[in-house]
Amino acid sequence: MGLLSILRRLKHSPDHEVRLLLLGLDNAGKTTLLKQLAAEDISHITPTQGFNIKSMQASGFKLNVWDIGGQRKIRPYWRNYFDNTDVLIYVIDSSDRKRFEETSLELAELLEEEKLAGVPLLIFANKQDLMTASPASELAESLNLHTIRDRMWQVQACSALTAEGVQDGMTWVCRNIKFRKK
Repeated sequence: MGLLSILRRLKHSPDHEVRLLLLGLDNAGKTTLLKQLAAEDISHITPTQGFNIKSMQASGFKLNVWDIGGQRKIRPYWRNYFDNTDVLIYVIDSSDRKRFEETSLELAELLEEEKLAGVPLLIFANKQDLMTASPASELAESLNLHTIRDRMWQVQACSALTAEGVQDGMTWVCRNIKFRKK
């Protein structure tokens, strides 16, 4: 009877479902990152006009990742996706210094949103494979991340193109989901 009861418990306790919201300015690499996570072909990526959703398994969690387009005209609609977000993943093009101020303002607005209060934040400092990329530490400083006190946060250097650093970021996500209070 021991094996049967274990099997019953496994059947009745599915993996925890987790909602990850993937945001950032257009051309930051969100969709490439999403496809990299889903082990899909990244050779042909087009700008996201609405949203993409992928589900994947990681560390005993079913991760439902929502990738929302980052064009200026789409950003006001981001708030329609805030409900029930377990982790916010914000992607920044580390090589596009001209847009650091814009991305900083967008991130600051997100952190003020009531529906995202206390939600853990992972910032992927993407495109680290480019020679012009700012190091993650420099990006953290320019975004004033040290002032964030109301949530767990992490900056992770990565390249969505080569997948370097992506798994480290997702490991952080899975570790910090467990501490989220519903």
